[in-house]
Amino acid sequence: MEYKVTSRSVEDTMELAENIESEKFPGMVICLEGELGSGKTVFVKGFAKSLGIEETITSPTFSLIKEYNSGEMPLIHMDVYRIEKADESIGFTDYFNKENICMIEWAEMIEDRLPKERLELEFRVIDENTRVIVLKPFGDKYEDLVNSVI
Repeated sequence: MEYKVTSRSVEDTMELAENIESEKFPGMVICLEGELGSGKTVFVKGFAKSLGIEETITSPTFSLIKEYNSGEMPLIHMDVYRIEKADESIGFTDYFNKENICMIEWAEMIEDRLPKERLELEFRVIDENTRVIVLKPFGDKYEDLVNSVI
């Protein structure tokens, strides 16, 4: 099932991230999809802020993976935009199902490496300020999470 949320501002997107963060659990995987400038990194910033992470959150486009350990739970932020194919030697799957949270921008690039249970968020640009965010839960715990925040 898909759920849609309309964000009319950066603040709305960050509020959605904060609400999802309030339902966090170890091993959580959130996949972020959408065109450049659609709000994926803004979402990660809101989530990280709610975790208590004080470092500046930027998209890890050239480093692929950034780890933030200063919050109440480790946050792994991946940006796989520059990956041409999911190369197992990169070790993406090593980060799944651990005591951290993984947020993956451009997750469709490594779709064959993603865990079966995850939450996908697709950011659709409507206009300069408005986004429709489509939430697609895969697995019961992600379905419960979405139902508790929407």
